[in-house]
Amino acid sequence: MKTPKQNAIIALEGGIPEGLVPTFELEFQLTEELLGKNYHTGRSIQNANQKDRDWMMHENAELWIETAKTLDYSIIMDVKSPDEESIIHNAQLIHEKIGDELMLIVHGDGTYSIPDGNSMINFSVQLSEDPDGMKRQADKMVDNAIARGQRLVDGGIDGFALCADYCFNSGPFLSPQMFSEFVTPYLARLIEAYHQMGAYVIKHSDGNIMPILDQLLSCNPHAIHSLDTQAENMDLGVIKQMVGDQVCLIGGVECGLLQTGTEEEVVENAKLALREGMPAGGYIFSTSNVAFKGLPLERYLLMLDVRKRYGRYAPDGSTFWDKAKQADS
Repeated sequence: MKTPKQNAIIALEGGIPEGLVPTFELEFQLTEELLGKNYHTGRSIQNANQKDRDWMMHENAELWIETAKTLDYSIIMDVKSPDEESIIHNAQLIHEKIGDELMLIVHGDGTYSIPDGNSMINFSVQLSEDPDGMKRQADKMVDNAIARGQRLVDGGIDGFALCADYCFNSGPFLSPQMFSEFVTPYLARLIEAYHQMGAYVIKHSDGNIMPILDQLLSCNPHAIHSLDTQAENMDLGVIKQMVGDQVCLIGGVECGLLQTGTEEEVVENAKLALREGMPAGGYIFSTSNVAFKGLPLERYLLMLDVRKRYGRYAPDGSTFWDKAKQADS
């Protein structure tokens, strides 16, 4: 029987996992609602003395594991450890407790992303007036990410989620031509370096990624996340048909419906994601963003219950949906 990590790797490499389709979240912010406890924050860990710091890290590692096992996650995404030392320590603690059962990933981007409102004008001016300087800065950002990434892989991390957001609901923050000049070459170099380390790479972006999807694929990530179907032109079934044989797809369950939709809408949307994402493998089930604070826990658990009922691969690789089609024919 495959471990959760092994099944995640199979999916990330485009294959058909054993049993249930893998699932995880880039961030699950409902641990207090689910388990009655929460993580120690990065700030509290940094400000603690060494004895308390070790105790906090130990408790965080136990909570990562308990959360993952409760929700049947295949991947732990460490978003709480405040620095490299803490990330590596957390990875070592998790490995000591459960061995190589779960995949461990962290943030690892080093490319330009959508600037915040206060810096958007300055960013645009710099692109126009000093493009060479912006490219030098892009190279430095990637160099720093690669150096950090090597240290983390050496410390036990399995992969990286590249979480620079590139798109609004309407489309990318740069035109495809400018994106090809100021982002794609640097993203490609970063991902290639991670491949050379033996690390797995998940490229995340919210919004409508369709105008730059070909460029993202050319950079060769293992997976694309989060397939934000609330954005324009983002249809999981269409994307699966277009590129499902080239890259693993992660996401597709609408956070908006989880928050405000009826139970029936949540169930149908989760079933749709499974039906469109699972065929031929290369799919990991998750929300179209993160399981954020304020999301009703019962709706999220309902989404996971749909996975248990409809998200299993048969030994021959077929799905519930394949059998339903056969029954109708």
